Amino acid sequence: MTGAQRAAILLLTLGEQDAAEVLKHLSARDVQAVGTAMAGLTSVTREQVEQVLDMLNEELGRQTSFGVGTEEYIRRVLVNALGESKAGGLIDRILLGRSSKGLESLKWMESRAIAEMIGLEHPQIIALVLAHLEPDQAAEVIGYLPARTRSDAVMRIATLDGVQPHALHELDEIMERQFSGNTNKLKSANVGGLKAAADILNAMETSREAELMAAIRSHDANLGGRIEELMFVFDDLAELDDRSIQTLLREVPSARLVVALKGAEPSVREKFFANMSQRAADMLRDDLEVKGPVRLSEVDAAQKEVLGIARRLADSGQISLSASGDEFV
Repeated sequence: MTGAQRAAILLLTLGEQDAAEVLKHLSARDVQAVGTAMAGLTSVTREQVEQVLDMLNEELGRQTSFGVGTEEYIRRVLVNALGESKAGGLIDRILLGRSSKGLESLKWMESRAIAEMIGLEHPQIIALVLAHLEPDQAAEVIGYLPARTRSDAVMRIATLDGVQPHALHELDEIMERQFSGNTNKLKSANVGGLKAAADILNAMETSREAELMAAIRSHDANLGGRIEELMFVFDDLAELDDRSIQTLLREVPSARLVVALKGAEPSVREKFFANMSQRAADMLRDDLEVKGPVRLSEVDAAQKEVLGIARRLADSGQISLSASGDEFV
């Protein structure tokens, strides 16, 4: 089961009111993912429910720490689960009671609608909006923008370096043209940057990613090179340490791994085989042989899914995406 499916099963066991309370604290994208998984559950066995509850109990056993203040405990759990950058806004909303700003409201919108809303704004405004979205959502929005705007937007995201409060106030005012609600005093924020641009490009389809990188390199070869250094592609999985690959294997559905490996380099396949039991490796080889031809678009989608899981695990500190990562003791 995927993480979203496990979450869906857990919410179904909680009942409507408790499940609703949990969903209040999830991001828009996570709510969509879990909601889709819930809608796709046709039948759930007792064994599946017990498995999910056992995993939850195990996870809580690792995280619960008595004697720590409630606020500090919430901060630690959220940072460990989501990473410092992603947890920041959620911590503010939970602990400080902040209401969602116009920018936050965008995360609930369809990507095409966001592109239509910001398409005629100043390129710097477009970059700021995209930098506030999750990488996969930002990648979708860029796909709906005019071709001439795409590479410019990514380059502006890469060169963003902190945003002052007055700029965020102006941006919220633009968003409030479409949304009603109260805005709060805004702090300066670290959005954008080379890593944000790389994450957005990583979330795109391979063909569009290559097209944008070519445009960026032709305009600014140095900037393009710096972005590429931070990008993580499927073939880079061959450079991960064994511990990280083993953790990744526990999270990736076997059916998706088979499709992803159909278009992988031999070194990547061997990396996965080497971190499986002999029996599991043999079964995976057999699955690859009998799978037959697979569309490149399907392979690309599966590889993006595996990379998404890898980045999530990296954000939570469970694996390292650096080939020369720190030693573990």
